[in-house]
Amino acid sequence: MLAEIKDLAATLAPRLIEIRRHFHAHPELSGEEYQTAAYVAGVLSSSGLHVREAVGKTGVLGELPGTGTDKRILAIRTDLDALPIQERTQLDYASRRVGVMHACGHDVHTTLGLGTAMILAQLSENLPGTTRFLFQSAEEIAQGARWMVQDGAMEGVEAIFGVHVFPSIPARHVGIRYGALTAAADDLEIIIQGESGHGARPHEAIDAIWIAAQVITNLQQAISRTQNPLHPIVLTIGKIEGGRASNVIADRVRMLGTVRSLYPESHANLPQWIENITAQVCQTYGAKYEVNYRRGVPSVQNDLSLTQILEAASREAWGSDRVKIITEPSLGSEDFSVYLDHAPGSMFRLGVGYCDRPNYPLHHPLFEVDEAAIITGVVTLAYATYKYWQES
Repeated sequence: MLAEIKDLAATLAPRLIEIRRHFHAHPELSGEEYQTAAYVAGVLSSSGLHVREAVGKTGVLGELPGTGTDKRILAIRTDLDALPIQERTQLDYASRRVGVMHACGHDVHTTLGLGTAMILAQLSENLPGTTRFLFQSAEEIAQGARWMVQDGAMEGVEAIFGVHVFPSIPARHVGIRYGALTAAADDLEIIIQGESGHGARPHEAIDAIWIAAQVITNLQQAISRTQNPLHPIVLTIGKIEGGRASNVIADRVRMLGTVRSLYPESHANLPQWIENITAQVCQTYGAKYEVNYRRGVPSVQNDLSLTQILEAASREAWGSDRVKIITEPSLGSEDFSVYLDHAPGSMFRLGVGYCDRPNYPLHHPLFEVDEAAIITGVVTLAYATYKYWQES
C-alpha cells in the first residue's frame, strides 16, 4: 500500500504544487475564506467525496465512505486562513492581496488535506471505515474549530489527525511529539482604578500607573516562586492604556495580555491565582481592580496510540533518519485542541525548511516553504490513515 500511495503522490505532485501556489497567491483572512472554500469543495467533489460547504461558517467537510463494515469515522483536519501581514518574499506567486499573506503555512495545510483526499479516494477499497476531511476556517483567531464542532463536524468521529508546518525542521522530514504539543492560550484584562491628582502631589492621589507596574512585577516574580517550575507558564502584558497628561496622576489603567500554560492543573488555577495577586497589591495601595480572564484554547495533548501510528507511518515511509522526535513542546497555541475534547487525536510537525538559505519563522513577511515538503506530508497523512484502519 505504501508503494501505491507514493506512486500516486508522485503523479499528483505538479498538480499539488499548482494548488498550493494558487492558495498562496489568493489568501483570505479568518472567517472570509469564501473563494478558498469554494476551490476546496470543487476539488473534493471532482475526486468523488461527499461535500458539505459552509460548515463552521466558511469551512468545508469532505467525506470518503469506506468499503467495509466499520462504522467508525477518522477525521483529518487542515486549516484555510491567512494572516494580516504584507508579504515581502518577491515570489512569482506571492500574495496578490495587499496586507494579507499565508505566513503560517495554511496554504500548505489545505493542499495536504486535498492531496490526501485525492489519493485515498483512489484507494478507498482498502479503507473499511469513513475518512472525514475537515477544512477549517479561522484558526488564526482561534474560533474556527469551535464553529466546526457546533456545526456537527465531530459527530461520530473516533479519532483525528492534524499537521502543522515547521520551518526549523528541514523539508522532507517529519517531527513527532508525544504528549503536550502546544500550550493553552488565554486572554487577560486587568483594570486598575485609582484616584486622580496633581503630578506634584502623588501622596494625595492613588496612582493607577504605579500600582499597575507593581501588579505586573508581582505577577512575573510570583510565577517563579509559587508555580511549579516544571510546569511552565508564560504571562505577557502586551498592551497598557492609562493617563491623560504628563502632570496628572492617572486614575485608571487597563492592561491586556496573554497567558500560556501546558498542564491542565496549572491552566485550571490561573484565573484565581492572578486575581489573588492583583487583589493583594491593590488592597495594599488603596486601589480597586477588575480582572477579566477569558479562556482561549486548551493545550494540544497528543494521544499515545495515534502518535505511535504517525511515527510508524513516517519511519516506514521515509526512514528513521528523516523522523525527528520533538522533545520540547511549544508555547504557541493551536485550536486543533478543541477537537480533542470530542475525540483523541494527534498532530505532527511537517518540516518545510530549506537547507541552503535562511528560514524565517512563522508569521514573518519573508516566510517561505520548501515545496518538496508537500509530498512528504501527503504520503505521511495518507499512509497513517491506512495504518489506522488496518491496526486500530
